[in-house]
Amino acid sequence: MNAIPATTVANLRDLGGTPLTDGRSVRSGLLFRSGQLDRLDAAADRAVAALGVRTVVDFRTRAERSARPDKIPVGGRLLLADVLADQVTSGRMPPAARLRQLLSDPAVTEQELGGGQAQTLFGDIYRSFVTTDSARASYRAFLNELAEPGAAPLLFHCTAGKDRTGWAATIVLTLLGATPETVEAEYLAVNTAVRQAFAPMVKGFTAQGGEPETALAIIGVVPDYLEAALDEVDARYGSMEKYVREGLGVPAKALERIRALLTVTP
Repeated sequence: MNAIPATTVANLRDLGGTPLTDGRSVRSGLLFRSGQLDRLDAAADRAVAALGVRTVVDFRTRAERSARPDKIPVGGRLLLADVLADQVTSGRMPPAARLRQLLSDPAVTEQELGGGQAQTLFGDIYRSFVTTDSARASYRAFLNELAEPGAAPLLFHCTAGKDRTGWAATIVLTLLGATPETVEAEYLAVNTAVRQAFAPMVKGFTAQGGEPETALAIIGVVPDYLEAALDEVDARYGSMEKYVREGLGVPAKALERIRALLTVTP
């Protein structure tokens, strides 16, 4: 679980080194997570160039992609996997897809998300990662791509790299055999980087009368958010393995390839 000191990509982390059971760990240099890649500049950012990314999986909505298009490393392949497409189609743009908009209008944001409403809404969003067709299709595409020969090193991301991306990391780490405590630690570890990236906007939000607690509920992650998705998996499928096999429809052979690729045995 290593943060990468990139200068043009926010919240960039290598899942390599994450401890698994029986002394095993996740292989380094093959699976990365981050925020959006609209400022990526491999020529100026040696930390990014050194990764040799071959595949980028973008979990953002069409509106997010249009506003801030990814810059893909030379020779890299882009896979679009819009997790929130079903919710956008229904006319309700989730807060995870409009962080900057929310932080620029404290009055509207406090009315919509203040007083603990943000925590409730994010819990609903995390449950939708498990239940909606677009989310299932997106995470299925992500895992199937990861299993393809030559797809790694692979980088997956959303806007801030915390919610849609955090759930993708949770799926992979759980499948590989990380303990719930380790999975949660990786999930929460992004808070520092995300808060740094959004610090100027949070400052402006509070200066205009927004509550700091509301801003942090929007840009940060807390155990309750992740627990909402995990509870949904347990209620519907009983285990992460069954969720991936039955809910997402990922073949057993794909999971075998992922485990062989990403697991280092002592």
